[in-house]
Amino acid sequence: METTPAAPPLLFTPIAFRSVVLRNRIVASPMCQYHSMDGGPGAWQMVNFGKFAVGGAGLVFGEETAIEPHGRKTYDCAGLWNDAHVAAYRRINDFIAEQGAVPAVQLGHSGGKGSCHGALRDFAPLTDDSAQAGTPPWTCLAPSRREPPAPWPRIHEMDASDIRQHMLRWKEATARAVDAGYRVLEIHGAHGYIIHQFLSPVTNRRQDGYGGSRENRMRFALEVAETVRAAWPRDLPLFFRVSAVDGRGGLWDLDDTLALAAALRDRGVDLIDCSSGGIAGSSSMPVVRRVPGYQVPYAEAVRRQTGCPTMAVGLITEAEQAEAILQSGQADLVALARELIWNPNWPVHAAVRMMGQDAYRLLPPEQSARLIRREVIAALPLNRTGAPSSAGEEALSERI
Repeated sequence: METTPAAPPLLFTPIAFRSVVLRNRIVASPMCQYHSMDGGPGAWQMVNFGKFAVGGAGLVFGEETAIEPHGRKTYDCAGLWNDAHVAAYRRINDFIAEQGAVPAVQLGHSGGKGSCHGALRDFAPLTDDSAQAGTPPWTCLAPSRREPPAPWPRIHEMDASDIRQHMLRWKEATARAVDAGYRVLEIHGAHGYIIHQFLSPVTNRRQDGYGGSRENRMRFALEVAETVRAAWPRDLPLFFRVSAVDGRGGLWDLDDTLALAAALRDRGVDLIDCSSGGIAGSSSMPVVRRVPGYQVPYAEAVRRQTGCPTMAVGLITEAEQAEAILQSGQADLVALARELIWNPNWPVHAAVRMMGQDAYRLLPPEQSARLIRREVIAALPLNRTGAPSSAGEEALSERI
């Protein structure tokens, strides 16, 4: 009696977004590196992001990439604001694609959270004394000035002309992303950066059409999405990262995110990447506790209530945990960040654990052949001397 082969885990079932097919549902989430040189990537990015593709991820993001110099957090953040960046990113993306993964970019703008030192200095504000290579600290764009204003960084409240110019920067950066060979683009609308600053009433105190009601505060985000969608090829998918809740006492909540996600879906956004936090305020909203899968319920709510595909991220560390998220319909993709820093071969380890030694083939053939051969040799029958028997040698030649 013939038996039907078991279906592969959803984690390792391909999925398509527009014309792009991912080999599996594992995403290397965007991770800032603070190793860029005037915005451009170097050897660090090639090795760091290349190893995630070699390790078997289906979709490999680079890092948050600024649309203009003043959209960086630090001097060392990535950017895509001039044509000189394009060739360097394309070299990395060509390598990622050669490994069978899909290269992705997250475009963003720091807004009022820029002009600072990096993570190792706890993002302390830059001052005139910390200028680098003749470049002074920059004035940050924001929807509203702080009250009372802090000495650093300096904040410029955007007017209508600034917003028009800002949309042009998004359009230009999107065009460069196409030229650089990216196949998925994500708009960073979370973590307290400029789009999130417009969304949250904690940071948006405007009295014009971009402030006040939720619809007005969403206007900036929707205009960015419309601008990018128009400049991004129709056959390529567009993602959008949200902070589903402000966190730490903020005022933007899940109901707001559901309204935003539905509006983004209607404007051609293909997936909502569900994160949280980034803006502090004063309300009764509880702090988001960082337990395994702590942001998965946001991805589930958006997916079920808007019909838009979602990506779950946040302390997803085990293959079975990731599979359960997909099987239960909580998300369409699972994204890992710190876990891939610890183990960039997490995808192939998970595949072998769930599907057996043939899953080594997720690695490049030069590597997988050696690992499969090791497994086969270990299972061969041996003769009295401890060497493979003639039957074992025959079996080996058939398998390898």
